[in-house]
Amino acid sequence: MRMIPSSQRHHFDRRRMLQLAGNGFGLIALEAILQQTNLQQAIANPFQTTPQHTGKPHHDAKAKNVIFLFMEGGPSHIDLFDPKPKLQSLAGQPLPNSFKPVITPMGEYNAPLMPSKRSWKQYGQSGTWVSDWLPHTAQLADELAIVRSCWGNGLNHSNGVCQMNSGSIFGGRPSLGAWATYGLGTENNSLPAFVVMEDEPGKVINGPRNWSSGFMPATYQGTALNGGNEPIRHLNPPADRAAATTPNAKRRLIDALNRQHQSTRTIDSELDARIRAYELAYRMQAQAPEAVDLTQESHSTLQLYGIDEKETHTFGKQCLLARRLVERGVRFIQLYHGAGSRWDAHAGIEKNHSSLCKSSDRPIAGLLTDLKQRGLLDSTLVIWGGEFGRTPMSEKGDGRDHNPNGFTMWFAGGGVRGGQTIGSTDEIGLHAVEDRLHIHDLHATILHLIGIDHWKLVYPHQGRPERATQNEGKVCAKLIA
Repeated sequence: MRMIPSSQRHHFDRRRMLQLAGNGFGLIALEAILQQTNLQQAIANPFQTTPQHTGKPHHDAKAKNVIFLFMEGGPSHIDLFDPKPKLQSLAGQPLPNSFKPVITPMGEYNAPLMPSKRSWKQYGQSGTWVSDWLPHTAQLADELAIVRSCWGNGLNHSNGVCQMNSGSIFGGRPSLGAWATYGLGTENNSLPAFVVMEDEPGKVINGPRNWSSGFMPATYQGTALNGGNEPIRHLNPPADRAAATTPNAKRRLIDALNRQHQSTRTIDSELDARIRAYELAYRMQAQAPEAVDLTQESHSTLQLYGIDEKETHTFGKQCLLARRLVERGVRFIQLYHGAGSRWDAHAGIEKNHSSLCKSSDRPIAGLLTDLKQRGLLDSTLVIWGGEFGRTPMSEKGDGRDHNPNGFTMWFAGGGVRGGQTIGSTDEIGLHAVEDRLHIHDLHATILHLIGIDHWKLVYPHQGRPERATQNEGKVCAKLIA
C-alpha cells in the first residue's frame, strides 16, 4: 500500500470539515426541494412535459369548452331538421335516375322512396324548420346553427363513428377531444380535461377507441364516466376502508417509486399516463365527488333536464353533469345517446325515433337553457349529430338505411351565429349539394372556435407531421358569429 507523505496530508478539525462540507449538505437539500417542486409541477401541469405542447391558443378563442351530443346510430335528418316536400310527392316510387350516383354500390338505391310522417313548423325569429319529434329543442331554434349539408365516408357504424370522432374511417388516430387536450392542455388540476359519458356504459360501438389518443401519449385520451350513483368508477374507497385515510407519507412514497420506475422508461407513454392517472385520481377524490353530486341542484333544475321523468332521467343526468363539469373547467365533454347504435332504424323508424327523441329532446333543451341562464352558453360550444343520416328510400318497408352522403348536425353557443340554416341536400335528402361540409371541415371549424388553427396543430409521428384533419378541411366561416 502506497503511503501518502506527511507533507501532502491535509489535517481537518471538525469545525473545518463542517465548513467545507456545508455547501454539499445544502446542495443535497436543494436537490430534494427541486425534485419535489418538479413533481408538484408535473402533477399540476400534466401536459407540460410534452415538447410540442404549448397550451396557448393560436388565436382568440370563441369557446372555452365543448359539449358534443353524439346520437349514436345515425338520426334521420329528413325526419328531424330537413323537410323534403319533393319526397312526399314521390312517395312509393323508385328513386329517379337523376338522383342515383354513377356507380350503385349494392342495389340499395332500388328501394321505393318513403315519405316522412312528421308534421313540420317554423320556429323563432329565424323561421327554422323543426319536426314535431323535437318540440323542446324547437323552442330554442334561434340559438341553433343547423348545417344540412354534412357528409362523410363511413358506410357502416364502426367506420362512421370512428370518422366522426377521429377524422378517419380507420382506427388508430387520436380523437378530436384528444387533439383539443393536446393543443390546449387542461383548465383544472383535479378533474380530467376530456370526459366521455354513455347512456348505456360499454355499449357504444368501437368503445374506448372513440376517445383514444391514438399515436399521441395516452395521457390525452378521454376519461369515461357512467351514469350510476358512482359516475367515476373506483373513486370511492371500499366500504371496509372508507373510514381509513391514506397517509401522505405513503402517497409520497408511491409517487417516488413510480417516478423512479419511470425514469428508465421515458418512451413508454402508457406508463406515464398510468402514473398521471393515479395522481389525478388522488386529487379527484377531493373534488370529483362534489362535481358529480346532483343533490346540490334545485328541484326546478332537475325538472328542467327531465330528471324527474323515467324516459328522460338517464340522459338528463348526463346533460346536467356536463354543465357542472363545464363550470369546473373540463374542456371537452362528449355524451353518447343511444349507445349501441340505437338510432339505427333499419325498420320501424316511427317507434324507434319516437322513443329516442322523447328521451333526448327535453334534456338537450334543458342543457341549452341552463347554460344560457348561467352565462355559460357564449363560452361553451354545443354540438349535436350522429355518424351519418338516413336514406329517403325505405328499408324493410318502414325503416331507413345509412346515408353518409348528406345529413344534418347543429351547433350552438361558443361563437356560433345561431338562428340560421347552412347548406342543403338535394330535393329528397340523399346528397349534400350546397355548402357541402365534410367531417374534416366540421373538425377544422370546431378547433377554430376553441382557438386552434388546425394547420398549426401538429404532432410528429414516425417522421410525419400529423394533423387532426389529416391535411384537409376548411373552416366554415358562415357558422361563426
